[in-house]
Amino acid sequence: MASTAGKPVWFNGRVKAVPSGDSLVIVENLKEGIPQEKTITLSSLIAPKLARRGSIDEPFAWGSREFLRKLCIGKDISFRVDYTVPSIGREFGSVVLNNGEMNISFLLVAAGWAKVRDQGQQKGEVSPFLAELLRLEEQAKQQGLGHWNREPGASEASIRNLPPSAIGDSGNFDAMGLLASNKGSPMEVIVEQVRDGSTIRVYLLPSFQFVQVFVAGIQSPSMGRRRAASEVVIETEISSDEPKGNSSIEPRAPLTTARRLAASSAAANEVAPDPFGREAKHFTEIRVLNREVRMVLEGVDKFGNLIGSVYYSDGESAKDLALELVETGLAKYVEWSASLREDDAKRRLKNAELQAKKNRLRMWTNYVPPATNSKAIHDQNFTGKVIEVASGDCIVVADDSLPFGDPSAERRVNLSSIRCPKMGNPRRDEKPAPYAREAKEFLRNCLIGRQVQVSMEYSRKVSVADGPAAAAGATDLRVMDFGSVFLFNPAKDGDVTRSAAGNQQARANIAELLVARGFANVIRHRDFEERSNYYDALLAAESRAIAGKKGMHSAKDPPVVHITDLLTASAKKAKDFLPFLQRNRRMTAVVEYVLSGHRFKLYIPKETCSIAFSFSGVRCPGRDEQYSDEAIALMRQKIMQRDVEIEVETVDRTGTFLGTLWEARTNVAVALLEAGLAKLQTSFGTDRIPDSHLLVQAEQSAKMKKLKIWENYVEGEEVFNGSSVERCQKEELKVVVTEVLGGGQFYVQSVADQKMASIQKQLASINLQEAPVLGAFNPKKGDIVLAQFSADNSWNRAMIVNAPRGVVESSDDKFEVFYIDYGNQEAVTFNQLRPIDPSLLSAPGVAQLCSLAYVKVPTVEEDYGQEAAFWLSEHLLSGPKEFRAISEERDTSGGKVKGQGTGTIFKVTLIDPEADVSINATMLQDGLARLEKRRRWESKDRQLGMDELEKFQTGARDKRLGMWEYGDIESDDEESAPPLRKAAGKH
Repeated sequence: MASTAGKPVWFNGRVKAVPSGDSLVIVENLKEGIPQEKTITLSSLIAPKLARRGSIDEPFAWGSREFLRKLCIGKDISFRVDYTVPSIGREFGSVVLNNGEMNISFLLVAAGWAKVRDQGQQKGEVSPFLAELLRLEEQAKQQGLGHWNREPGASEASIRNLPPSAIGDSGNFDAMGLLASNKGSPMEVIVEQVRDGSTIRVYLLPSFQFVQVFVAGIQSPSMGRRRAASEVVIETEISSDEPKGNSSIEPRAPLTTARRLAASSAAANEVAPDPFGREAKHFTEIRVLNREVRMVLEGVDKFGNLIGSVYYSDGESAKDLALELVETGLAKYVEWSASLREDDAKRRLKNAELQAKKNRLRMWTNYVPPATNSKAIHDQNFTGKVIEVASGDCIVVADDSLPFGDPSAERRVNLSSIRCPKMGNPRRDEKPAPYAREAKEFLRNCLIGRQVQVSMEYSRKVSVADGPAAAAGATDLRVMDFGSVFLFNPAKDGDVTRSAAGNQQARANIAELLVARGFANVIRHRDFEERSNYYDALLAAESRAIAGKKGMHSAKDPPVVHITDLLTASAKKAKDFLPFLQRNRRMTAVVEYVLSGHRFKLYIPKETCSIAFSFSGVRCPGRDEQYSDEAIALMRQKIMQRDVEIEVETVDRTGTFLGTLWEARTNVAVALLEAGLAKLQTSFGTDRIPDSHLLVQAEQSAKMKKLKIWENYVEGEEVFNGSSVERCQKEELKVVVTEVLGGGQFYVQSVADQKMASIQKQLASINLQEAPVLGAFNPKKGDIVLAQFSADNSWNRAMIVNAPRGVVESSDDKFEVFYIDYGNQEAVTFNQLRPIDPSLLSAPGVAQLCSLAYVKVPTVEEDYGQEAAFWLSEHLLSGPKEFRAISEERDTSGGKVKGQGTGTIFKVTLIDPEADVSINATMLQDGLARLEKRRRWESKDRQLGMDELEKFQTGARDKRLGMWEYGDIESDDEESAPPLRKAAGKH
């Protein structure tokens, strides 16, 4: 052996491992990077040898190693190299704890856990502290300490009874049995080896089973592939065995050419460690190697390898090794093994990996995040009142900071990171998914009409293309905003966490409430996809819901509710349902939707039906008319999705039920009238309407204040008080009738209007010969197109009234169109349609819908209705004849033009210049029409007009002409009027 030259130098370091009772692995004290390490065998000492493959411990070997391990592991020390043995590459030295007062060799020998080597074995190289070591050894012998213990059986008792796995035979190890008996329970282990950052080999205490454990939920970079044992012998000239105390080590013979070739081939086949593999291994070694740690077994893979969570001590706290590795960017999250851990631990690992990726730590240095369609929203918080629950995960909130009536005040908020079952689409015959109604109803009961705080978190682009557009490749993107909604002062609820700071109000996260009840699932976002700021709380709530088998997580069949939708049913079915709604005078209902200021969709739980409901005697401006939007907004704020009480009185001919509606015992129609957003319709008498005196007072108040629709009101001038029918300025026009409908309605074109000539000139200049290409042209309902009229093959502007569902598959697919310049309506094929030039869209439809003023013509379904329609067609369409039309009133109840018979109706007196008599009077004279019912308040013009016409009706009635054939008929002019209320007391 050769000794080191010169005076020994003391170095500082930290003990990384204790392989045996007389050797230490020491590393540099570095904060970054992988430090150099050195294995030091204590000079002049020899400790008992631990068991190796196929052998057993020497007496007191385990006690010796444990004494040194507990004394030194992880501690800062100073050491020096006293001498080396070049033939085996081993360095011998002295080690003291950092204060320099405790020589480890002295402590070992004094405790009897190591012997001083015989002088004959030293061959001249000895510890500089040999004399003190010999003295301490003699002292230990006299005291019978350590392996000098001479008590009977002490030597045998110090030898561990090792299972086969501890001495190299793991074939019979029962991994599944160990898991079954210890799953979820903490186990005390000592880490003996670190294969890589996420794989360790440990002793299970007290059985000393030696097992390999994969850290659950993560995977560190690989340390590469090592060569077989035979290759190691060929390549390595330095043995790692403990030095034998009774023999010297002979230098190994030089490698032969064959051996060198074998070693070179082995080196070529070796796989180098992955980037940051060494760093990950060092990170784990410096924290757990040769330390007592707590392990929780989580599972066993298909190869019998144990998978567990490892917790090590760091001062007063315990740390999760997996989490520490992931946080520092030295391991990645692995879903299959993370699923074995508790949900909370799993979430922490996933979030830690996401943060490491964002910060590009170590193994994520070159990480490129995937593209995402979500974008964070910052500093957009507001408070407001919930006015609508669109679905279980979407609400509409009226922002308190914006004035009432502002179109942007209502903000649609989608709840972040959750998804409720879909409500379906009745128009596509899609039924609600299981628990969709329950989720929406829960949200309605919690939120509607209540103040909430909204924290906007992110926006996302979603495709809104449906059937034809999607099939044709057209993709429309809409930006949806997502946020967290908090309810102030929620009711006591064990399923949700509340937050309150100082004197702030307690609040509950609505999304968490939904998830906790099993009404929503938490979305599993992709990396770098924006998510709720309370994502962990949502996942925890979902775990509780799954464990409690709540809502959609229940094994029970979902509740089934069959609802009769009378809005889509025929008017006859609605009338047949009327007695069921009249049995109990007042009943509870829920306002599902505000169709207009005075018309609503209601759900009646007791009868499990949805109905169209309108106020008796109260009418608001029609859609697209002035103040219509304000009336709708007021009703949305007051009654949208609220629990209300209704009293149904009758049903009109369209299937809309008429009656009175109360919210919180307040007649809702009063609010509309007080705000000047509705008129009281008294043509059938106010005595039939409950609370009629309140309605009259409310309207009178709005008139006096000149609110909204009464802004031009002058007392004494307004005598007619209808809702949708109103007087208009008398104007006489020359018109041509272009189409006749049933019920005395017809379309006219003004002779003086030059728009039609301009439109026809533009149409003549367009080439319309080429048929449209399937997929490129997909007309939808409501679109304005060019259509070829079947009677004369002319091309005209038309509105799509009905279109086939889905994509256009054939040029023979049928479309129903309404010719906006003539009033005709018919079905045409796809080949008879063309896209319209934008220049033709500026002018509105030329045809104007009219009806005969002051008279009621029967519809084609009624008696004498077909005769009346035929008579009108014969007289109005017999040739290019001009008529004089005098406008008397205007009826706006038809709303926006959506097809034939819709839109504003002008009630006119139509005069035939040749006969110098009105068509109105002629139809009365022939018994094909009758006068409208007299109104309680009528304008002088209306009174004079009806007085003039009454003589014609009297003559037809006396002669029993037409509808008077069987005598007087009962007037049903106001079929929509409610019946007279029964008087109290005796008849």
